[in-house]
Amino acid sequence: MRRWARVLAFGLAGSAGLALLLAAALHLYVGQRSMTPPDVGDVGEVGGPARKRENGFIRMRGGVREVHLRGSPKELGAAHGALLQDRMMENEGELWGTFEKVVPLAPARFLFLDLARLQYRHVDGNLPKARAVELSAEARAVANDRFASKVPTYERLVLLHALYDIALSFEQSRFVGCSTFGLGPAATRDGHTLLARAFDFEAGEAFDRDKAVYFVAGDGTIPFASVAWPGLVGVVSGMNREGLAVVVHGGRAGPVHKAGVPLVFSMRGVLEQAKDVDEAAAILSREAVMVSHIVIAADAKGHFAVVERAPGSPATVRRDFADPSRVAVTNHFEGPLAADPKNDSVRRNTTTLARRARLDEMLATLGPSEGDVPRAVAMLRDHRCAGGAACALGDRRAIDALIATHGIVADTTAKVLWVSAGPGLSGQFVGLDLNEAFTATPDAPPSPAPTVAADPAAESAEYNEVRARARGLGQARGDKR
Repeated sequence: MRRWARVLAFGLAGSAGLALLLAAALHLYVGQRSMTPPDVGDVGEVGGPARKRENGFIRMRGGVREVHLRGSPKELGAAHGALLQDRMMENEGELWGTFEKVVPLAPARFLFLDLARLQYRHVDGNLPKARAVELSAEARAVANDRFASKVPTYERLVLLHALYDIALSFEQSRFVGCSTFGLGPAATRDGHTLLARAFDFEAGEAFDRDKAVYFVAGDGTIPFASVAWPGLVGVVSGMNREGLAVVVHGGRAGPVHKAGVPLVFSMRGVLEQAKDVDEAAAILSREAVMVSHIVIAADAKGHFAVVERAPGSPATVRRDFADPSRVAVTNHFEGPLAADPKNDSVRRNTTTLARRARLDEMLATLGPSEGDVPRAVAMLRDHRCAGGAACALGDRRAIDALIATHGIVADTTAKVLWVSAGPGLSGQFVGLDLNEAFTATPDAPPSPAPTVAADPAAESAEYNEVRARARGLGQARGDKR
């Protein structure tokens, strides 16, 4: 018996040694094949933090951080990195801390990172050239990157910009969330068009607490506003100066591809080039994508379009709605991709149908010409389940399950973007006028911004306790994604 025990022990030791050797070889292999950033030369003064640079500045309004950037891709990236490097490093530190808690063994973390870098090593080849230059300049402008020893700065920025795609590629990812609705001219008091969305993105508290609203005026492109976080040059929620607003939702259908434009850059390309939903749909329809998803667009003409995309399948553009003045979208496909088994799983195993039913109910009770921004904000903050039934605070079947990173209401007619100051959807919403924002200068005091008051429920002890659980420190009831 002892002899067999020794044989087994030697065998296990040998297997462990072989595994370590293979892991070390993988680490060396990946390290030698890190992404090569475009050469952007000198990016000017580095070091910080700073509130103003030649091509950008930061200001606060109503608890919302505005980041104003203008110039060439190189100038945009350099200003971004210089202005926000301190916030980028602090927030990334929180992400690494969370990663270490989830994966406590250092060798396992190295292996996980190396496998991810190996699997997505060609992502940079899918970047639009202008975005690669912008990210390279942003990386160069970060003076003291304390995480460069883990993954080089440029490569880390590229992977972070593909995070939405990478996360959606996992079948049980928590990133299948978000609820959006649109109100056309016939449904609002002033005849304006509104697009309202809750961005449920459970990647960490920093994405909510430290959000940023970018006002980007790139050379030769349509200026646009984007609600995101420090470091992100792509778009998940935004509106351009022409009054075109776009938001993206996760969905599941078809295979996952390693080749394709990362979602956040695809969305940015739409805002930089398109003036209405027709042009937006045309741009989205001709791009290859990495993962399946849904894009909702609204324009200043009062039109809506829903574009459903999946790798290897032609995009489906839906414009014919039962009521063109009331449109709702959650996380399931309704065009040809609806028959996909993965979409069926989303319908059965997540809260997409429950949230959609609640949106449809609230839209149905909205009388002609009754909609406005405060009403839209109240709908985003709704805590009831389908049928109007009371459900526990933080229930995932509610529109506001206390997990939103940000919320917006885009008035595409007035070109005003209303943004939640946080926490979540409960803090006040601040109205940011795009026409004023794109003429702003760093030394001129900003005009007072209109607001929608914070939700009084956010002051309760129950709210704070449940929100902490819903954000990942525990689970609220009804936690069916």
